[in-house]
Amino acid sequence: MLKTLLWIYPLLCLFSSCRQQTKEDTLSILFTGDVLLDRGMRPWIEREGVKGLFQGVCEAFQKADAVVINLECPLTERHTPVGKKFVFRGEPTWAKALRQAGITHAALANNHTIDHGRDGLADTYHVLRDADIVPLGYGKTVEEQTTPVTIRKGKLEVALFNTIPLPIENWPRAEGKPDICRASVKRLAAAIRKYKASHPSARIVAVLHWGTEFQPIPDMQQRYDAHLLVQAGADAIIGHHPHVVQPLEYIDSRPVFYSLGNFVFDQSHPDCRKASMALLRFKASEVQARAIPVEIRQCRPQISRKQHENR
Repeated sequence: MLKTLLWIYPLLCLFSSCRQQTKEDTLSILFTGDVLLDRGMRPWIEREGVKGLFQGVCEAFQKADAVVINLECPLTERHTPVGKKFVFRGEPTWAKALRQAGITHAALANNHTIDHGRDGLADTYHVLRDADIVPLGYGKTVEEQTTPVTIRKGKLEVALFNTIPLPIENWPRAEGKPDICRASVKRLAAAIRKYKASHPSARIVAVLHWGTEFQPIPDMQQRYDAHLLVQAGADAIIGHHPHVVQPLEYIDSRPVFYSLGNFVFDQSHPDCRKASMALLRFKASEVQARAIPVEIRQCRPQISRKQHENR
């Protein structure tokens, strides 16, 4: 009996070790679409609080190692609007509530974080950092803006690049001053190649604010750019800006979420109230992707009752 136990015990230990190792070797990142904290959202926030916006998706947030939103407004006390049609602003005190909701990262490279100027953008960067939320797509130089944010777990490393390759209304480039990443896709591809050369085991995710608003099908430029980024070494591509969901496609087995649509937003058109979250699960040997359907009800995201799309 003793000999049998001595033989079985090492196998049990090995089995337990394998289970723990499998869990440690998976890094999951959840991406959302546009999060607006102004206009029609402001009265609700002032009444119920920011954290309540995410009650319908909190379980999905809790299961992920990291949650990345596209923050569609600056968080600043400044009232210095730039000259553009739509200008948004959230309160800097709301950053901590975003973190309490489970958000770990915020993409800033879009056409609204600059709505209250460079100082308002810098305020946003600092209040997010103070709230333990990591900003993407920000810097004072092109080199800083195209340097990725990295997420690590065990031996896994995922590098997140964030840019808006679209023209922005009344927003000139200014090297040496606070700015969002406006690198072209060609320049971003070069940055990805450079990073991949020095970090060959890293996984690369390109997060882009691109495409045509309210179009459910990606345009030719998006498709061309997606191929360019995959050829450069991107393992996955996350898109937003159109305010509607665009399809998930695969290029050389690499997932491309052309647009996740809105997430926390006050647009009332039925197509703008259908959204998606992108769940990426990274392992040493593969990247698994899932689109999680979301319905926006009363401006707040809820997991759709429909079956999740799986690949």
